[in-house]
Amino acid sequence: MAYLFTSESVSEGHPDKVADQISDALIDNFMAFDPSSKVACETLVTTGQVVLAGEVKTNTYLDVQSIAREVIRKIGYTKSEYMFEANSCGILSAIHDQSADINQGVDRKNPEDQGAGDQGMMFGYATKETDNYMPLALDLAHSILQEMSAIRNNEPELIAYLRPDAKSQVTIEYSDDNQPQRIDTIVVSTQHDDFAEDEVMLAKIKSDVINIVIPRVKAKLTPELQALFNDQITYHINPTGKFVIGGPHGDTGLTGRKIIVDTYGGKGAHGGGAFSGKDPSKVDRSAAYATRHVAKNLVAAGVCDEILVQVSYAIGVAKPCGIYVNTYGTSKVNLTDGEIAKIVEKVFDMRPYFIEQRLKLRNPIYSETAAYGHMGRKNEVVTKTFKGPDGSTKQVEVELFTWEKLDYVDQVKAAFGL
Repeated sequence: MAYLFTSESVSEGHPDKVADQISDALIDNFMAFDPSSKVACETLVTTGQVVLAGEVKTNTYLDVQSIAREVIRKIGYTKSEYMFEANSCGILSAIHDQSADINQGVDRKNPEDQGAGDQGMMFGYATKETDNYMPLALDLAHSILQEMSAIRNNEPELIAYLRPDAKSQVTIEYSDDNQPQRIDTIVVSTQHDDFAEDEVMLAKIKSDVINIVIPRVKAKLTPELQALFNDQITYHINPTGKFVIGGPHGDTGLTGRKIIVDTYGGKGAHGGGAFSGKDPSKVDRSAAYATRHVAKNLVAAGVCDEILVQVSYAIGVAKPCGIYVNTYGTSKVNLTDGEIAKIVEKVFDMRPYFIEQRLKLRNPIYSETAAYGHMGRKNEVVTKTFKGPDGSTKQVEVELFTWEKLDYVDQVKAAFGL
């Protein structure tokens, strides 16, 4: 019997994502001026207020207020009527030194012996469902909001009333053999300027989403995925009605509160640890990227059509406690999932130091991850500019989303005899 599966996304203007982006902007600035920095930074945003808290071990100094304001400005909170505005919001910093008790478990005389920054389990997932090996429902939910953001920032005359805060949700019907059959429901809630009449507002927003945004999303898909769109889709566009009060004024935002949006939209599994605001010594972040890298390369190499990879750690210990694999019965090799896991352990060194080196994680690459998901994104080299507290600027060339590279496919094929 067919079944339904749903994933959601949120825009860069969602209050939790505002918090994530500020936290990751701080990470990037620490990494740009001191790549050895150890950082765990949390952000809270609410009406007219930003609170920064966390622990840092670094050799640099940052103007955290200026960094936070620039993030808020870039997102689009630039008008006083939003009740949260880049130039006027209050910013309180309660960032202090990292605990020496934690740091002693990470730093080692031999860098290769670097211990995990915390205990826990991390998961990576990949599927052949889309070209970027991501679950389809989440991929579409991200795409809808990314298209709306592009319109708001680049073509404001096209849909002039859009404000930064938005959410989306996509429900897909699958067949018994787990193949997507059609899109069942699309939900979009977008913050907007005030309208004189609510009925006119609702009709206009619904028409623009269905007739402008969705066709643009559809046009970027493969013909097979375009066929999932039909006239029977149920649309819920701003289903509560008016959505003028939004962003941090409508809801308090916190770093790390959108971990399913950040990963696989509910597919696979999640270990519970957030990513944003953490330097790569925190395996919550680095090992989640590493397991995605493993999963994607295994699917791309033809080992299986779908896979979940788990790795776990003890704080201060370099060697993982264990590696687990689940191919959901889609394996193309004559091996058990346990045997596949043993080979994975030989191909990919999952000790924290080697993850950092393999994926180039001691670079300022994190701001780009803080909205629209950390996985399934485009791997590319960019040049970023950072401003020091003394007014000087520094340009850094970095490679983004290294965990999305298919650079281990040949090694995987060789290891599995493919």
